[in-house]
Amino acid sequence: MNETPTRVRETPMRARALVDLAALRANVRTLKARAPRAQLMAVVKANAYGHGAVQCARAAREAGAEWVGTATPDEALALRAAGDRGRLMCWLWTPGGPWREAIEADVDVTVSGLWALAEIAEAVRAAGRPARVQLKIDTGLGRNGCQPDDWPELIAAAREAEEAGLLKVTGVWSHFACADEPGHPSIQAQLRVFRDAVAYAERQGIEPEVRHIANSPATLTLPETHFDLVRTGIAMYGVSPSPEVGTPQELGLKPVMTLSAYLASVKRVPGGHGVSYGHHYVTPAPTTLALVPVGYADGIPRAGSGTGPVLVGGKWRTVAGRVAMDQFVVDLGGDTARVGEEAVLFGPGDRGEPTAEDWARATGTIAYEVVTRISNRVPRVYVGENVDGYTE
Repeated sequence: MNETPTRVRETPMRARALVDLAALRANVRTLKARAPRAQLMAVVKANAYGHGAVQCARAAREAGAEWVGTATPDEALALRAAGDRGRLMCWLWTPGGPWREAIEADVDVTVSGLWALAEIAEAVRAAGRPARVQLKIDTGLGRNGCQPDDWPELIAAAREAEEAGLLKVTGVWSHFACADEPGHPSIQAQLRVFRDAVAYAERQGIEPEVRHIANSPATLTLPETHFDLVRTGIAMYGVSPSPEVGTPQELGLKPVMTLSAYLASVKRVPGGHGVSYGHHYVTPAPTTLALVPVGYADGIPRAGSGTGPVLVGGKWRTVAGRVAMDQFVVDLGGDTARVGEEAVLFGPGDRGEPTAEDWARATGTIAYEVVTRISNRVPRVYVGENVDGYTE
């Protein structure tokens, strides 16, 4: 069967992740409106949840984000190298991290224990300038952060370092465990611990510029948690923190990423034909199979074998058989398609295509993972860029 592509693309691609920066800016403005008295931190960790850290940080600042946040110092330093000059915080440090480089780059660094203060003091002496430090209290999430029983000792050490001119405490912060579960009792329990920790720090002479605990779901649903700053991650990309909080449409958000691939093969096969590894799918009758040239090396969950939804020819299809490293198959039934035709794995849903949440349900995970795991083998194509350029 000789096939010809349905159209010639200016830049031929196997697949692409289309990232709508205009939608991202609109989402940032929507989130700022939810917390009008607080500053907003645009979280761009993990390459902006798979969307592209440099481009998304720039777009978020254009939309009014006063801060940008990353998990690792390497992520923060990469933004500085790319030209970002606004307020920037990172929080996931390990011993021997690039403290000096972060201090010299005007990055706010997070401290959860005395060991970090000791390393900062050494880095400050090498850099010849004080550090900007944000102290993190573990209010109940049980990950990073200083335990409440150890908080007085950390505050005392931070005040001593401030008085010695080694650092300025610019923030006190924490993170919710269950803000995406409305009404969960841990929310108010954590909020009480946070308020107590902030009050204690201030009584000891700490004067933070920002106090913050609100993540995306808290920004959207818990105005009492907004304090001076809200940190928005997944919601900025138009993905709901959880179905219980609401759909993107209900929250006034638009998904930013559309993941597509272009059919690499279309062929007729007889009934009883095995499809992909293990023959977990066998065609029930003569049919047409289409090959979608992306797989788990591109970030498509192998758990989507037999369950993942794909839009081809204006109809939802389901992955037939196993997702392989580079490709998977869909059974078109009685329909036809042509090589080069677009297969949409997920997007905003406004063209009838599946969404990241649909893939999350199909694979037993969360939409955060669906978008974040799309690998660098898939080119990011940016649309909706601000023609006026970067504004800080």
